[in-house]
Amino acid sequence: MNVKNIHVSSDAENDLDDGRSFYNSQQQGIGDYFWDTLISDIESLLISASFHSKRFGFYRMSSKRFPYSIYYEVNNQEVYVVAVLPEKRNPSWIYQKLFEKLDN
Repeated sequence: MNVKNIHVSSDAENDLDDGRSFYNSQQQGIGDYFWDTLISDIESLLISASFHSKRFGFYRMSSKRFPYSIYYEVNNQEVYVVAVLPEKRNPSWIYQKLFEKLDN
C-alpha cells in the first residue's frame, strides 16, 4: 500500500510520553532512546502499513526494540496511529485502553 501521511493521535503521543517517562525512571537516557525507536517504527508504516495482523479491531505492529505495540488504522492512503501500548500488560487492560480511545 502506498501511504502518503501518518497521523499520530494525541492519545498515542501521551502513550509515547508515558513510555519515555517509564524508561527514563529505569535509567536516564533510555527513555529518549525509547522515543526515537518508536518514532522510527511509526515512520516505517509509510512502507509497511496494512501488512500487520489485526488485534482488537486495529492493525498492530510490534516495536523492533521495546515490548510495545503500535495500534493503527488505514484509510485512503492515510495511517492513523491510535495507541502505543506495552505488550506485557494483561490483554483485557489493552482492550480497555483501546476501547477508551475509540470513545475520544
